[in-house]
Amino acid sequence: MDDYNRDREEEQPRPSDPLNEPTRAERYAVPQEEVTNRTPPPPEPPKRRGSFFPALFGAILGGLLVWLLMFTIGGSDEKPVTGTVQDSSNSEQVSVDINSDLTGVVENSTDAVVGITNLQRGQDFWSQSETPQAIGTGSGVLYKKENGKAYIVTNHHVVEDAEELEITLDDGTKIEGKLIGSDVWTDLAVVEIDGKDIKSTIEFGDSDALKRGETVIAIGNPLGLGFSGSVTVGVVSGKDRSIPIDIDQDGSIDWQADVLQTDAAINPGNSGGALINMAGQLIGINSMKITEATVEGIGLAIPINLALPVIKQLEETGEVNRPTMGVSLLDLRNIPVQQQSVLQLPDNVKNGVVVTEVFRNTPAQTAGVQKYDTIVEMDGEPIEDMVTLRKHLYNEKKVGDSMTMKVYREGKPVTIDMVLKDGNSF
Repeated sequence: MDDYNRDREEEQPRPSDPLNEPTRAERYAVPQEEVTNRTPPPPEPPKRRGSFFPALFGAILGGLLVWLLMFTIGGSDEKPVTGTVQDSSNSEQVSVDINSDLTGVVENSTDAVVGITNLQRGQDFWSQSETPQAIGTGSGVLYKKENGKAYIVTNHHVVEDAEELEITLDDGTKIEGKLIGSDVWTDLAVVEIDGKDIKSTIEFGDSDALKRGETVIAIGNPLGLGFSGSVTVGVVSGKDRSIPIDIDQDGSIDWQADVLQTDAAINPGNSGGALINMAGQLIGINSMKITEATVEGIGLAIPINLALPVIKQLEETGEVNRPTMGVSLLDLRNIPVQQQSVLQLPDNVKNGVVVTEVFRNTPAQTAGVQKYDTIVEMDGEPIEDMVTLRKHLYNEKKVGDSMTMKVYREGKPVTIDMVLKDGNSF
């Protein structure tokens, strides 16, 4: 029975087996005799090949471009680009020498820029004793070294009220500083230090020769010594800017500072630092920035040509000897209208400075200046307020100079000549 069934099973057609099905080549195979009798097809035409000459021209052009590129890189007189090159074949780092004009200027100048810490005595929490504490940090510039001493120019407001000064050199060395003198009107000060650790000083440039758009570099310590030696780059945005200054913080303008404008970033701590040109020369002392919310990129520096006479006087005498008349003054515009009637001024006189007191044994008393004289001109220049009077007296005149004033006295113009002496007031 088993053999029968086995034979029957062998006789039954087997179900389709994909593994045993004829291949596509076997299913559609052509009988051998048909292959033998078939006429061979004509040969296919050869494929079209590109012209030899365009390929040759492309090869020559490519080689020429490669040659020009290699010649430009290898034969250029320009200094190499700085950075680190990584070889992709073996991942080795190859150091490339860096020396651009900008980095060279900075490298030669940073040693001359220092940090200045204003120390004032305050009670220490732990010891309950008074110890010097840092009130603020600014910057300064080493400009001179002689007779074992070195001299630093900085801002007056950096060293104001300091009981001690700590100077931090670019390499981190700390030296005790001594204040030689400072001037509130120009916001300049001179500090003296031991010169044994001083390697270099900066060279003075000519701020009058600057041009708008000229590249300048600011170096200083923004936000303290943690960012010491910071470098920012910009251009001269403007020259001969006059900025109103409220020195005594009473809400009234006391002075018009003549400054350079730059878009090089200047932040708190940059005060007193260097503004240099591309020759590495000092052309300005960074002083302030305009910090209004809608303003960006307006930094201000004291032009070195204005600073030099002040620096020289501070170094030699510890103070700036300015000419004085020997009077106390008040802006005409600040006098109430009812009281202006005492002055008996013509209707066309709206601006000027009123003499409120004349001191004894002064140039003003000698020249015959009287109380309630209203000054409207000095040496032919209009005087509108105390700011313009200070600028003429402090910037244009020297001790011993003669000066001619036009005043109104009881409604009539009067001309007064005087010889100026030194002093600390008007």
